[in-house]
Amino acid sequence: MARKWWTLVAVCVATFMLLLDITVVNVALPSIREDLGSSFEDLQWVVDAYALTLAAFVLTAGSLADRLGRRRVFLYGLVVFTGASVACALSTTPVMLNLARAVQGVGGAVMFAVSLALLAQEFRGPERGSATAVYGASIGVALAAGPLVGGALTDGLGWEWIFWINAPIGVAAIAMTVAKVAESREPNPRGVDWVGLVSFSAANGLLVFGLLRGNAEGWGSTLVAGCLCAAAVLMAAFVLAQALVRDPMLPLGHFRNHSFTGAQIGAFAISGSMFALFLYITLYLQNIVGKDALAAGLIYLPSTILTLLVSGATANMMTRVPLRVLLSAGLAVTAVGLLAMSGRSEGDEWTALLPGFLIAGLGVGLINPVLANIALSTVPDEESGVASGINDTFRQVGVATGVAGLGALLLARAADYVESTLGVPREQARLLAEGASSGALGPDVPAAVVAAARQGFLEGFNVILLVGAGLALLGALLTVLLVRASDLIAQDQ
Repeated sequence: MARKWWTLVAVCVATFMLLLDITVVNVALPSIREDLGSSFEDLQWVVDAYALTLAAFVLTAGSLADRLGRRRVFLYGLVVFTGASVACALSTTPVMLNLARAVQGVGGAVMFAVSLALLAQEFRGPERGSATAVYGASIGVALAAGPLVGGALTDGLGWEWIFWINAPIGVAAIAMTVAKVAESREPNPRGVDWVGLVSFSAANGLLVFGLLRGNAEGWGSTLVAGCLCAAAVLMAAFVLAQALVRDPMLPLGHFRNHSFTGAQIGAFAISGSMFALFLYITLYLQNIVGKDALAAGLIYLPSTILTLLVSGATANMMTRVPLRVLLSAGLAVTAVGLLAMSGRSEGDEWTALLPGFLIAGLGVGLINPVLANIALSTVPDEESGVASGINDTFRQVGVATGVAGLGALLLARAADYVESTLGVPREQARLLAEGASSGALGPDVPAAVVAAARQGFLEGFNVILLVGAGLALLGALLTVLLVRASDLIAQDQ
């Protein structure tokens, strides 16, 4: 097999592994809560610790790869990710697990940053479209298959195995990369923007922390208000720094290309809606509908299969259908799917979610190959590492802020319902809402209280499904306006 196809295999295996770990943990969260004594906020951090470091380091990793060599940096990422996965499996406390998840995200960022650049150096013309379609399909399947894989491993072997499984896969990917992937680097590499890295990381970390702590501390509290204000100031400082430093991690000039901007909006919209909602959909299936980890994962299977089939078909359609039509249609279809999932009430079976799952799976299948294609087609080849890093950053910032923001909204609405129904103090209502959300309400809690807490979760769950649909629809409107064929660089140039 030609070297370029080995490169595609190595990139897709690594990308599948790192993106699987965004959703694979969702169905394992109740088991993690039980074994480690995790709170609802701890469970949110299991997802967000990974997504935040992935978002923070992916741009810097791209710059380092251009300077040190893309294959070398890709290998560093594989080693860090594999080692951190072992640390996750060995964790005995929520703090240990979340710290290991953060390190895992750093390794994932390095791999993600270099992935599209490795493909760009090997593929040209029509073959690049096929390669990016396979790459995009691996993204969609990884994110959708996570619950199934996580459920099977959690029920069969224990939640630790959702991390142990990365060890042999990581070792195989390392061996393949060493043996088959060619080295390349940028002739005139950019410097590393440490000011941008620190300000961007701190801004997103404070934003997510403020959103996660808002319900517990009070949205007007000094801690939460201070975090959110500091996040805004640091983000403004980051944007200013990007305009002033010599080698910015986020070159603002790229955003003058409307199609490039549209691709980032599309990445944020799908990640902040559908992919962020995976966590809460899974909690609904396990803690409200009563499914175990494997059953919850199996419920995702029809959507997973549809995503895979549609992603393959989209590769053929990209040469005949305008990319903005495919991207916008995918986001709009996803919004319809989320709308179809809403309106859940006590006593509903999992089948009530199935139509929405299938519709959303169709939308995701349309989106992922197109996003990957636009990310490479709006910049020259020598800037592919930066372009892929920016697109990956918007994906992960969407997941991190989506999990935090939607979770805060869910808990606030649930606590409102519990407080008004039972007439209990606000703090007690919040704790009951968190207990229903994480499955932590014990048998000693009166049945009437449990019923109110569960209904509160459903009230909040329906609200965030509607908000997610609104975000996806907004993304559809903006991408159809921004993405233009005239902005794309011909792939045979």
